[in-house]
This record gives sequence, C-alpha cells and structure tokens, in this order.
Amino acid sequence: MFSYVARQPIFNCRQQTIGHELLFRDGECNAFPVIDANEATCRLVLENYMAIGDDRSYKGQRNFINFPQGCLVNLMPLLLPKNKVVIEILETCIPNDELFLAIKYLYHKGYIIALDDFEYDVRWQRFFRYVHIIKLDLVILGLEKACDFVRNNRHLKVKFLAEKVETYNDFQTTLKAGFDLFQGYYFSRPELLKRRKVAPSELTTIQLLQAISTESVDFSEIESIINRDVSLSYLLLRYVNNANPRLIDPISSFHQALVYLGEDKLRIFVGVVATAHAALDKPKALYTLSLQRAKMCEKLVNHSKLSVQPQQAFLMGMFSLLDALLDSSLADILALLKLQPMIQAALLHRQGELGQVLNLVDAFDQADWSQVAIVCCGLGISEQQVQDGYLQAVVWAEQSAQINDPRK
Repeated sequence: MFSYVARQPIFNCRQQTIGHELLFRDGECNAFPVIDANEATCRLVLENYMAIGDDRSYKGQRNFINFPQGCLVNLMPLLLPKNKVVIEILETCIPNDELFLAIKYLYHKGYIIALDDFEYDVRWQRFFRYVHIIKLDLVILGLEKACDFVRNNRHLKVKFLAEKVETYNDFQTTLKAGFDLFQGYYFSRPELLKRRKVAPSELTTIQLLQAISTESVDFSEIESIINRDVSLSYLLLRYVNNANPRLIDPISSFHQALVYLGEDKLRIFVGVVATAHAALDKPKALYTLSLQRAKMCEKLVNHSKLSVQPQQAFLMGMFSLLDALLDSSLADILALLKLQPMIQAALLHRQGELGQVLNLVDAFDQADWSQVAIVCCGLGISEQQVQDGYLQAVVWAEQSAQINDPRK
C-alpha cells in the first residue's frame, strides 16, 4: 500500500522557495478526499512526515501543515521538530479559550504559527501576538479586500501570505500591497508524491493504546509490544531521531528510544498511530521472517562471548529485511535512523561482531552448512546452539505474528 501527499511551494518577494505546504491525498487523484480533517492530519503526519522524514534537497525550508481544532488542542504538533514545520490553524477552528491556550503553549515552545484562510473576526484578536504568519485567500476574500487588509494592518508583527495567486497581476498587486509570501498556480501547482506506507498493525495499536491508558506508563510493556512490530519499531526510531536532532548517543535499543521520548510524547505518538488506522499490506511470510531473524540474532548473542548486547542484536535482525518490506534500499532507510555505527556497519557491510552474527543467520537461512561451521568457530558458538536458537526463534516469531495479525 502507498501513502500520498501533495506539496505546493511557498515563495518570498524574490520568488525564492522558502517552504512547502503539505496537502493530504488518499490516492493518485490530486485532490483532497472526503475524509475527517483530524484523520487526514494524523495520516499526513504519520505516513508522510514521521515515517519518511525530510528531503535533504530542501534543507533549510519548512513544511506548512494544516491542523484542525482537535489536533491542536491535543498538542499533536509537538511530535514534529519546531525548526522544520509551520503550524497552520485551519479556518474551521473555533477561537475559544481551549484553542487559545494550546496556541499560546506551542508559541512558547518555539513553533511558528500561521492562520490559514484568515477572515477577520474580533475573537481572533488575542491570538495575533502568538501568530507569525496570516494567510489570506485571494479567491475567498477577493484581491482588493485582501490587499486592503494588509495595508491596514502593517502594524502587526506578522508576515502576510497571499494564497491562490493565479496570475501575474495577482502577484504584482499583492507584492505592492505589502504581502511577504506567496502561494498559488501562478508559481506552481501542487506536486503529488507517492511513497510506500509504513504503519503498524491495528491490533498492535490497540495494545499500545491500552498500555498508555494507565496512570503510569510501563515502559517494559511498551517495549515488549514494539518488539513485535517491525514497522512500528521503524516509526518509533525515525520519530526519536526527528525529535532529537542533537542526540549525542546513538540509539541502541527500543527501551532507550522510549526513555528519550518520555511519557507525554509517547502518549501523543500512539494517539497519532491509532487515528491513522494504517495497517501495512506486507507479505506475512516476510514479516514473520523479520521477527524470526531478530530473535535468532538475540539468541546467538546470548550463547556467545561477544561484547555486544542482546537488544542490539535483536534490533539489527529485525531491520535486516527492511529493504524488502519497504521497497527501498537499505542504505536509504538506515540513513533515516540514528543507529549505532556498529549496527549500521553490520547491516550494510556485515562488519564487526554483529556482522558475523548476521552472516551466521544468513548462512543458516541458505542451508550453507560449511559457512555455518566456519562462522560458529569464529564466534565460539556450537552448531547445536544455532539449531536450538533457530527453533526457539521460529516459535516466538509465529506466535508474535499471530498476535499482530489483524484478521485474528
């Protein structure tokens, strides 16, 4: 299955691209589908931002993302890095006290706030001090009325963005009126992007929701659930990497990732996953094999005298088939995850102690018994221990796959 997003560039007065508005799409028809706004935002954030991350060719530019009332009040934008996004308050939002407190909180957290498709209402007046950008729709307001609003409100410490700039005359008129930013068909139509969807199974999501509904989150229980779902594990580590751009110590286990995340952001993260309802259509055999390889790597390390930790081996084994699961090169996928260098080296080049463990798993899978004997000798593991570890991993993987099968 695939996820879709349309991206329309936003320009400054010199017609330089300063960012893109991300527009949710549910298929290859480049138009907004009939879908609840909260679900659309959750799916956009989960499927297109958290899972894939930023395109490095757009370094320094921001993503403008629409947030409806429910997502703002629940502080969903906190999932995203404040230096890479602009939070757009949808025109359907009601300027009540609940929304005001949420916007004020996000402002003080350092996020850039924009009012989308703005039409003046005195109730928005108190929001202005916490808003950086006001977007005016030239079609809804009319060119003349939009320009008058900018000329009459230059005292506000905000930037004005002209939406639906369709012609050269629209651009020149809004430029002279004092608009700072511009968006519309005159510059570029939205570009539709298609990507393979990365999402956990629905049942795993339910289990996670149950686990975070307690007064005090049991991180060990959360870790146990995440360990059974490769796509959720990928999303978690990808998000932690996004949320902590200055992370000094590379992530080496799911438990470490959860600790970095903390209870509050973990609750928000799981809420987004639950709302998205995005079960990935992956071959069950391939999915089960990923779990099996993870557990086997863990078992082999437990039987060896290697200096690496079992959880590091589990992580490596689980991600060793990501390229097949996500239809992308392993190098590209691992570039999005801040894994320890030795795990990266093992996955990409079969280097180091972990690389030898993975070589042993590969040899066993391929029934290359002479290679199995050679690697066993190097690791100080008996061939019987490998056989036992394999059988235990098969049983565990099959049980875990059944637990996560939404058809059950």
